[in-house]
Amino acid sequence: MVNAIVVGAAGKMGGKIIKAINESEGIELVGAVEYKGHPAIGKDAGEIVRLGKLNIEVKDNLETILDLGDVVIDFTNHTASLTNLEIVVGGNKSIVIGSTGFSAKEMEEVERLSKNTRCVLSPNMSVGINLVFKVIKDISRVLGDDFDIEIIEAHHRFKKDSPSGTAIRIGQIIAQTLKRDLDDVGVYGRKGIVGERTQKEIGIQAIRAGDIVGDHTVIFGGLGERLEVTHRAHSRDTFARGAVRAAKWIVNQKNGLYDMQDVLGLK
Repeated sequence: MVNAIVVGAAGKMGGKIIKAINESEGIELVGAVEYKGHPAIGKDAGEIVRLGKLNIEVKDNLETILDLGDVVIDFTNHTASLTNLEIVVGGNKSIVIGSTGFSAKEMEEVERLSKNTRCVLSPNMSVGINLVFKVIKDISRVLGDDFDIEIIEAHHRFKKDSPSGTAIRIGQIIAQTLKRDLDDVGVYGRKGIVGERTQKEIGIQAIRAGDIVGDHTVIFGGLGERLEVTHRAHSRDTFARGAVRAAKWIVNQKNGLYDMQDVLGLK
């Protein structure tokens, strides 16, 4: 049995993850954490997500309950996740991180810390989107520089970062496959007289509206034909199930930084 601690337990994803753990075999919730001052502190984790009493009190300090768990599941934000990763390293536990928005410097720190623990970090825990990651790599390799590439992502109005971590990851995969640098060729939105599209650029456009959970479309546009790959998430449950799958997998791995491609055996 894998013992899991959920950080960000009262958030939208935290609640979904707690429910997914409750519905899964081989994993059990043993701890729940929220930031200091959160109204859920001291309440029962099951009751705040409408599962009924689980006899697990929401705490405001991960370190005080870290020994109870084998793995921490963290869907908070890039700053908090980096702090929690440091705590996990100190306790020699495993961690699954679903936060996005990490800067290049923060990612360097994640990579450094992960050498001393077991970490799965992925901008999207969906099984389907990770199949898309694999497919677009193969498509890019075959089409090469003859096709223009545009990435369109759509999310709910409350999302704070733009473009999404998933869209950035898609861009990175395509750029690496085509031996380009996304920092050099990424074009984020267009307005005015911008001139003719360059052959190497990768466009990334963001839409924010209503309660869209998460849509991602990659367009490979050629002369006379185009190919589109689309993934639509209908609910956050798919991300939660992926996170639980990752949590059960990571506890048996060697120290290092992994992603959902590793978890799903797609590499």
